[in-house]
Amino acid sequence: MSKKKKKEAKAEVSEEEPEIEEIEEVEEIEEVEEATADAKIVEAPKEEEEPEEEEEIIDERIYTVPLRRAYWTGSRLRRSNRAVRILRKFVERHMKPEELLIQPEVNERIWARGIQKPPRRVRIRATKNSDNLVRVYLAEG
Repeated sequence: MSKKKKKEAKAEVSEEEPEIEEIEEVEEIEEVEEATADAKIVEAPKEEEEPEEEEEIIDERIYTVPLRRAYWTGSRLRRSNRAVRILRKFVERHMKPEELLIQPEVNERIWARGIQKPPRRVRIRATKNSDNLVRVYLAEG
C-alpha cells in the first residue's frame, strides 16, 4: 500500500462522527459527576479553619536560616534531609518550643531542587502560641 492510501485510510477512520446515543451518555455522566461534586462541597465542614484564627500568637519572629552546613555531609544524597534537621535545630534553639510544626510550604521549598541541592538559606516566619507550639512558615518577600 502506498503512503497516500494509508493517509486516506486514516482520514476515513478519524472523520467518523460519534453516534447520538454515545453523546447523550457522556452528557448524563457529566451531569451526575457535577451533582456529586456539588453535594461534596456543601457537606464539607468549615470548622477546621476557625481554630487557627482563634489561636493567640504570643511571639512572631522572622529569621534567615543558613543551611550551608547541609553541604558538608559525606553524601550528596542526604543534603535535603540534613537541611530539614538543621532548620528544626535552629528554630528549637531560638524559640524554645515544646512542640514544633514545620509547614509543608517550607518543606517543599527545601526539597524543590531535589535531595542533592537544597537552598543555601531560607527566610522563615516562626510563630509561638500560648501552648508553646511553634509553627514555621515561609516569610513573604
